[in-house]
Amino acid sequence: MTGCSCCQGVDEVFGERKARHDLERYRRRGPSKPTRRLLEALRREGIERASVLDIGGGVGAIQHELLENGAERAISVEASAAYLRATKDEAARRGYGDRMTYEAGDFVAIADRVEPADVVTLDRVICCYPDMEALVGHSAERARRVYGLVYPRDRWWVGFGIGFTNLLMRLTRRAYRAYVHPTSAVDAVARAHGLVPTVAQRAGPVWQVAVYVREA
Repeated sequence: MTGCSCCQGVDEVFGERKARHDLERYRRRGPSKPTRRLLEALRREGIERASVLDIGGGVGAIQHELLENGAERAISVEASAAYLRATKDEAARRGYGDRMTYEAGDFVAIADRVEPADVVTLDRVICCYPDMEALVGHSAERARRVYGLVYPRDRWWVGFGIGFTNLLMRLTRRAYRAYVHPTSAVDAVARAHGLVPTVAQRAGPVWQVAVYVREA
């Protein structure tokens, strides 16, 4: 499914070398700062015995951390074959591969076969997807209790950086593109699917963290 129009170039940019580098970095340093902020917010909402759906989770930092902190099981949906292999390797190394389920492909394209979960997360995924409304809408629908996001702030310097990145992609003839979606638009889609915000904060000059809960 990684060859779909919304996932073009994923394996070129997020291939085997990058996945192994990111896995080794995670093993040495733990989650990145934005991911740590998201994890702290999720723990405050309660993850004991929860099911987790992590979309575009890279090497699986959120899955691994939440499983080690009380979550019962996790589903990993990943468009990069290399990152999915890295996630599986780390889960096996930690001894809880049997508590994980893996789905390869573009989440929006396969959403109908992905089960809902208590906690749904998208850590730096929205910026990789052109159709934000579909991605946030389908993923928000599957959040039973908590919905957590890390995505770019819509500031001029972030747009400039992503524009420069996309220029490099074009010059090197890579199909991958990155995107800055307005914060207000992302928030509106989440709210339209019955979610209300509990956390909204910066995680540095580029990233922001947002956590929503399902309305009673």
